[in-house]
Amino acid sequence: MKVFVSSDMEGTAGVVDWSQCRPAEPEYAYYRGLLQEEVNAAIEGAMAGGATEFLVNDSHSKMANLRPDTLAGRARYLSGRHKPLYMMQGLDASFDGVFFVSYHGSMAGAPATLSHTYNPQAISEVLLNGVTAGESGINALVALGHGVPVVLITGDDTTAAEIEPFCPGIHSAVVKSSVSRFAADSLHPTTARELIHQAAEEAVRALPRATPPRIALPATLTVRFRNPDLAEMATWIDGIERADAVSVRTTDEDPIRLYRRFVTAVLLTRGIAE
Repeated sequence: MKVFVSSDMEGTAGVVDWSQCRPAEPEYAYYRGLLQEEVNAAIEGAMAGGATEFLVNDSHSKMANLRPDTLAGRARYLSGRHKPLYMMQGLDASFDGVFFVSYHGSMAGAPATLSHTYNPQAISEVLLNGVTAGESGINALVALGHGVPVVLITGDDTTAAEIEPFCPGIHSAVVKSSVSRFAADSLHPTTARELIHQAAEEAVRALPRATPPRIALPATLTVRFRNPDLAEMATWIDGIERADAVSVRTTDEDPIRLYRRFVTAVLLTRGIAE
């Protein structure tokens, strides 16, 4: 039984500030350790549920945050930037389930600690078929394309709620409650890891009844940028059209092709945003 793990960092219990999850900052070393333990808790819980093989796609910042020799379950480790499928690189139809570990919410709606969608300097909001979608909902397009269910998400309470429209019934481990974008009430790290372990085990045991993400096709992504220049730049990509002064939309019956087009827009607009 194979499990694909996409790991971010902002959803880790105790993380509430950019300085805690940026490699150049002095606090980063401590908090990357907390992330590692949460990833391992998910893997160990999955092993208790019967999973035997793991691929971890490091999906935060420069995507080289974990220590390969201390990954549980002898997991394969996919790290580094410039991946064609970004946070979902490595997933294929051979996997039985997908875990999203230490994910965060979008900037729209209820408060979510360190909320953003891919690039907070460029993107204000993304809608998937008219529903606000964070990175979890957008990434679920790739899982849908391969017919693999997304069965676990860990992070704050807003993050768990945001993925529900796209992956109804998903198991969640809520390790903190967001107070604002830069404050949260977090579980003790040991308690957080115990909760993740339990949720991962339950998710794997329930895999025989799990189904791929529930996203109607053809699907439409609507992206609202922070200014008109960014929206105009996104339309340089075939298949993306202007929706209004600061928004674009793109539609496709192939969810993976749609996702790749979105990622291309993210990478293209990042240059001018920064």
